[in-house]
Amino acid sequence: MNTTQPPRATDLQSPSDASLPTTRLFSLAPTGGEARGEGEKRRAVRTRPNLRAPFGTVIEPARRLSSAALPLTPPSPPVGAREFAFGRRTVSRAHLALFFLSLFFCQLSRAAVPTDAEIRDAYHKSYRYEKAQNYADAIKALAPVVDAYPTAYTVNLRLGWLNYLTGGFATARKHYETAIKAAPDSIEAKLGHTLPLMAQEKWDDAAAVARQVLRIDPSNYTANLRLAYVLRLQKKFDAAEQILNGMLVLYPTDISLLTEFALIKLAKDNKPEAKRVFNDILTLDPENVTAKAQLSKL
Repeated sequence: MNTTQPPRATDLQSPSDASLPTTRLFSLAPTGGEARGEGEKRRAVRTRPNLRAPFGTVIEPARRLSSAALPLTPPSPPVGAREFAFGRRTVSRAHLALFFLSLFFCQLSRAAVPTDAEIRDAYHKSYRYEKAQNYADAIKALAPVVDAYPTAYTVNLRLGWLNYLTGGFATARKHYETAIKAAPDSIEAKLGHTLPLMAQEKWDDAAAVARQVLRIDPSNYTANLRLAYVLRLQKKFDAAEQILNGMLVLYPTDISLLTEFALIKLAKDNKPEAKRVFNDILTLDPENVTAKAQLSKL
């Protein structure tokens, strides 16, 4: 006679299912509905739905593992792998190497950040090089600053200007754009941005940036002058003249505005008016090269 006791229903329940009503999983004696015919009486196993599985899925009763079925020693690591135990975790040599390498570069980056005194010294060197028209070294002097603060406003504004002076217009534009991202309402950064755009003859882009300034400051002298210049080169003479008429009310004797106004009159084939304005320019600025050159042709 088999004396092994069947597992109890509570042994088959998970902790979260303990509150569910327990069904009789193993019959201990035949009942009227369980005995069928002659021969050996079979144990009837009932299954219940798994509340964590999809609807309609049933699971078999869990089997208890004896301690004899458990391995006595943990599996050995792959051949060639060296591992180190830290508490309950096992870390490979490669992971340790990456960890210490990241610490090294972290300390290196901290050491590379310049102090306030070093930043001031870098700017002072850059100004001295620019004054001597050594623009390449003026740019190099700011390398520690831009490396430590690649998105900072001031250093990108200055690098935009210096690269414009060297003829690196594409690089100048990138620095000006970075400065504008750092200070979106900055007028000086936008005005600086128009310089490499005009140098590359990107007239539409330059006009768009000038108009961005005028939306902030409608009477801005530089933005109005550069927009009039761009419009003249685009042969939009009436729009350019309208801008200059308004600015000459504010600055009646400004040489740059008067020169641009005279050039527009000349472009519109109004030679008498152009000649008059060029003569006025020579009265205010006797050595004005543009006025002398144009009057010699009239």
